[in-house]
Parts: sequence; C-alpha cells; structure tokens
Amino acid sequence: MTGSRAVAVPGAREAHEEKGEKGERGEGAAATRWVWTAAWPVTAVFVLSNAATPLYVRWQREIGFSKGTLTVIFACYIVGLLGSLLVSGVVSDRVGRKPVLLPALGLAMAACAIFASASAVAALIVARLFSGIAVGAVVSAGMAAVTDVAGPGRRRLAALLASCAMVFGAGLGPLLAGVLGKGVFVLEAVLLAAAVVAVVRMPVRRPAAPAKGAWVRIPGVPRGSGGQLLMGIAVFAPGITATSFVLSLGPSLLSGLLDTTNPVAAGAMAFVMFLTATGAQFAVQRLDRRTILIAGAVSTTIGMGALIAAVRASSVPLLVAAALLAGAGQGMGQLGGLSLLNSVVPASRLAEANAALNVGGYVPAGVLPVTAGYLSDAAGLTTGATVFGAVLMALALVGGLVVLTGPRSVRRK
Repeated sequence: MTGSRAVAVPGAREAHEEKGEKGERGEGAAATRWVWTAAWPVTAVFVLSNAATPLYVRWQREIGFSKGTLTVIFACYIVGLLGSLLVSGVVSDRVGRKPVLLPALGLAMAACAIFASASAVAALIVARLFSGIAVGAVVSAGMAAVTDVAGPGRRRLAALLASCAMVFGAGLGPLLAGVLGKGVFVLEAVLLAAAVVAVVRMPVRRPAAPAKGAWVRIPGVPRGSGGQLLMGIAVFAPGITATSFVLSLGPSLLSGLLDTTNPVAAGAMAFVMFLTATGAQFAVQRLDRRTILIAGAVSTTIGMGALIAAVRASSVPLLVAAALLAGAGQGMGQLGGLSLLNSVVPASRLAEANAALNVGGYVPAGVLPVTAGYLSDAAGLTTGATVFGAVLMALALVGGLVVLTGPRSVRRK
C-alpha cells in the first residue's frame, strides 16, 4: 500500500492567492488596478479645475479687468461647485456613480471648448461655472466610486488615492497651461475622453437601497458622524482656502515681484504647491488621523505667516514657501477628513458625506479670496494679502484646537 501524496491541482495556488487577496480587500471588491483606474476621472477633472490659473494675467491684459473681477471669475467656480454638491452627492448615493460622473465629464469638455475660445469676461465666468459643477460631481461621486471599487478592506488606501488624485490633478493643470498656453484645453479634452472610458468600464454597482428624503439638500452625514465631519472641515477649510488664494491672486503677486507675466512661473508655483500636497499625503499616510489633521493645521498656520512676510518683504522665496506650506496643509487636511469619513460612513451615504466635507471647505475658499481681491483693489495687494493671511492664520489655529479637543476615537484603527 502506497502513502498518500498531495497532488498539485492546476490553478489551485492561483485560486488560493486570489481568495486571500479578496479577503484583504473585502468581498466583491475589484483588483487594485481598478482602484487606480477609478481615481483617474478625479485627476482628469481636477486638471481642468486650475488649468486657467497661469492664463489669468494674460486674459487680464488682453480683455482688461481688475483683481476684484479676477477673484469673482475664480469664485464662479466655487458657486458652480457648491451648487453641484447640493445635488450630486445625494443623487450619486441613490442612482449610482456613473449617472453623475458621465454628465459631469461632458460639462467639463464643454468648459474646455469655452476656455479655448474665450475673449470676454462672460465666457470665462461660464467656463469656470461649468468647471465647478464638474468638480462638485467628482469630489462627491468620483471619490466615493474609488472607495466603492476598493471595497471595505481598503478604505484607507481609497482615501489616499482619491485625495492624491485630486491634488495631483489640481497641480498638473497649471503646469501644463504655463507651458502650452490655451493649448492645454485641447490636451485636457483628450484626458477627459479617457476618463469617460474609465467611468464606463468601472466595476461599480447601482445602489439597491430605496430613496429617502429630499433630492436637493445641504449634504450631511449619518447620526454619530458629525464630530468626524467637523474635525475634517476645521483643518481642510483653511488649507483649501490658502491654496485658493495662491491660485487666484498668486499669479498677480508673482508677476509683481518678478516683473513678468510669463505664465510658466505662475504654473510652476501652483504645480509645486500641489505636488507638495501629494507628497505630504504619502508621507503621513501611516500616522493616526489626529496627527495628520494637527500637522495640516500647523502647516497652514506657518504658511500664512510666510505669506504675510513675503508680501511685506517683497520676497519670492517666502512666497514660494507659503505656497508649499499651503499645499501641504490642504493635502493633510483633505486626507485626514476623507479618512475619518471613510472610517465611519457607510457606502450608501459616502458620496453625500464627501460633498458635506467639500461644502464646508469651499465656502470660505470662495468668500475669503474674493474679499481679499477687492480689498487689494482698494488698499493695495500688500494690504489685501496681509489681512487675508492674518484671518486664515487664526482660522487654522482654531482648526487645530478643534482637533486637539475632539474625541480620541479618530485615531487610526
């Protein structure tokens, strides 16, 4: 009688490994490559979000409008974004991610066409409005789609990829525009077309839960998650307001200090700002959420101090340092906020929760830079930037205190 031997069954090892991988990422979750693919539409739309930044100085010279008008054009993007957030998060949770993302990508393509042929302030306003609507859909439905594809076992990875996709795209747009000029919008249309393909093929299911409540409403979070939302907004809002100021009035500051209207300089500054935001998120991803948020608040606070020093001393290095610190502050605030929401909010409310975080962040990001723009027209750019920096420094400090006094349950699990 012979002893028994283990017989290798073809494909058994591969099946075992696949089963183990599914266990790590959650039942029904897609392969990691699909998580990266799901993040691509976020990157593509955010390339458009800031692609116009280096071109504003040129449009100011060609069309003729004030710094106050410039910040209004920028704020129209915020208006479109906030209006979109009132609808897109709820609709995405009820009818699915794709029915929200595909029309948003179409609107982004229309914005590209308008930007490329813009010769009046009205055209810039419409293009910025369309861009804001598309971004609102992406930060709610698009970021939620990344989490859906990742599955419950990889929510922290999903938050990192979604957040990095956002800030990397936001930085890449100005760099490409600085090099290509209006040609950036042709390239962006190609990137958006690739994003359409990614969304169509994305392995996400339509939600099965019945609709409840109003379809258009101020987005919120489930009961018991309000503390996490508040902590995220407290740090994310000052961070994104700081980067919004750099995007709207940074080119004017830089052109005044360097005595040049070269769009490459403004585009490069915006790019390194968001590249820093991306790098900061990867650097702190393994820290507990409280530490990430506190670091974000500290970075924004120091960055605004550097901004005040830069405009008072007419220093380009200090201005660049302020932009880098602002980028790091936004990146860490955004990652910390998304991670908190991903840890406590169910998938059926995640897009709405993401929308709530961004509403809290983008309201001051729209109001404060516009105020600083008109103050700069009335009292000078130095005074406007100084007042803005002081106010935002105070808000960042308050945000850090909110996190320090918040519940300890936000620590990384």
